[in-house]
Amino acid sequence: MRLNTAISRPEASILATNKMLRNTYMLLSMTLLFSALTAGASMALNLPHPGMIITMVGYFGLLFLTTKFSNSAWGLLCVFALTGFMGLTLGPILNMYIENFSNGTELVMTALGGTGAIFLGLSAYALTTRKDFSFMGGFLMVGVLVAFLAGLGAMVFAIPALSLAVSAMFILLMSGMILYQTSDMIHGGETNYILATVSLYVSIYNLFLSLLQILGVFSGDD
Repeated sequence: MRLNTAISRPEASILATNKMLRNTYMLLSMTLLFSALTAGASMALNLPHPGMIITMVGYFGLLFLTTKFSNSAWGLLCVFALTGFMGLTLGPILNMYIENFSNGTELVMTALGGTGAIFLGLSAYALTTRKDFSFMGGFLMVGVLVAFLAGLGAMVFAIPALSLAVSAMFILLMSGMILYQTSDMIHGGETNYILATVSLYVSIYNLFLSLLQILGVFSGDD
């Protein structure tokens, strides 16, 4: 009886992990699609960007609600509200690139393709190797905080070089976050697929914007 119990435990753990991954990637796909739809609507309606303050208040407010209701069906509604809102804020940024650069559409598609390739590549690496990247957690948290504050400084004092450096930092940090978050799901550190979806979505969103800014500087044609 003990032997059967010992055998079933790892099997149950594997099944739980696979279910967690399946639910997370399914919800992530749906939220990315919904975010793309709201971004497209924002572009079609030519909505203005809400500004940094409204964006931050909306993001952190919806993130708080998502975290609070992550163990209930309301959490799903909050996830779509958060990702839909982020899509609305993305639309005006994409319009700006398309309107201000003759190759703006190409820049957006290149950034989108690069983001997809990085995400799929890093996720596949973490899933196949099953390496534990939990040791990166503290470094990544500090790095994101420093990059965020540096980004605010670049915006307030209008320092293009610092803004470019922050984008490069975010590309590296978000790539590390994807490895860390995927590893966290595999090894049981994160068992809530709603919170896992939000974490991955934010990493993908920031990775895309950072790639787009880098491409705009080095490959954009006015």
